[in-house]
Amino acid sequence: MPNHQLRILAATFASAAAVLGPQAAGLAQADTNPACSAVEVVFARGTFEAPGIGDTGQAFVDSLNAKLGQPVGVYAVDYPASLDFQAAANGVADASRQVQSIATTCPNTKIVLGGYSQGAAVAGYTTASAIPAGFTLPADITGPMPASVASHVAAVALFGTPDPWFLNLVDHSAPPIAIGDAYVNKTVQECNQGDPVCSPGGLDRSAHSAYKNNGTADQAAAFVVNQLSSTTVSQTARDSA
Repeated sequence: MPNHQLRILAATFASAAAVLGPQAAGLAQADTNPACSAVEVVFARGTFEAPGIGDTGQAFVDSLNAKLGQPVGVYAVDYPASLDFQAAANGVADASRQVQSIATTCPNTKIVLGGYSQGAAVAGYTTASAIPAGFTLPADITGPMPASVASHVAAVALFGTPDPWFLNLVDHSAPPIAIGDAYVNKTVQECNQGDPVCSPGGLDRSAHSAYKNNGTADQAAAFVVNQLSSTTVSQTARDSA
């Protein structure tokens, strides 16, 4: 690959972070516990973004709030979001713990899992239904989330998910990102044309940082609202979570 293309790709993560009537008015307080939200967004920010949910995550949450007519709960996945991509496993462990905690303590809460860039990889790995052959799990991860948790997750929203080629470029040891079977039909993946992280052959660095302001956050939010309105947590899932 020409050196100028490698330079473009290497700079993408850093530049992305640096530049960085209600449809569901019937949603009620999820549980008698006042700490439980009707909807809780668990979101992982992108590389180099400051702790929190990042610009793309905020645009997505703002759009959800507007469409739902009420604020959603928000949890920012705790992980470094640095160039040490192996540390993304910390985010997978944290996201998994949080999703399972919500399912247990707030069983009627509808969970929305999401992420941007490296954070999209974190969220994607969190949904995995199996451990890739030959891959050794980090100490903080005991295995896939229990199957019973899946019904508590109403939707998954991913922005600029690293494709296999880019993933291999930044971390040869990283397993493929495979959305778990129980989550595939409720996952929306946004990938801007020319985005070098998620679009094969893409060289437009600005495309990777555009999710926060080019309408894709709204598109993803519309998908999620539709999922929220058509998803109920079964009694079986509540009992087994």
